[in-house]
Amino acid sequence: MDRFLSNWVNNVDAKGRVSVPAAFRQVIATRGIRELFAMRSLGQPVMDVGGPDLLERFERQMDATSPFSETFQDLSVFAFGDGMYLKFDSEGRITMTDFVRSHTGITDQVAFVGARDFFQLWEPSRFEAYRAEARARLLAARGSVGTSAGSPE
Repeated sequence: MDRFLSNWVNNVDAKGRVSVPAAFRQVIATRGIRELFAMRSLGQPVMDVGGPDLLERFERQMDATSPFSETFQDLSVFAFGDGMYLKFDSEGRITMTDFVRSHTGITDQVAFVGARDFFQLWEPSRFEAYRAEARARLLAARGSVGTSAGSPE
């Protein structure tokens, strides 16, 4: 098990902590992730959370760009200036900081959503709405392309 898969909704306690789902903690342990990094998603009120590979993805993009370009600066601010490390305690909890809450709208519950190499933190009702919209878009795209042999139904 080395991918962040599925979704769970967990409650935020009075101190602002929430338990990371056991399946996600297992992926974190398997990958040897010691620090969780969180950054604001560009397209949704969501936090993308992962290990060093999440940052490395942006660093590779920056390495392919002139350090004097506006794109380099934008990537730098996005990845480093608009991200933060999440404290992961010995009981498998992270804290929903003001940084996370202000972008996501999370209050008393968090939807943990797998995204292969990282996971996302959603406000649960926003996740449900997005999931329904995404499914509708995928169904519409399937209908416009038609089904081919071997495609999932």
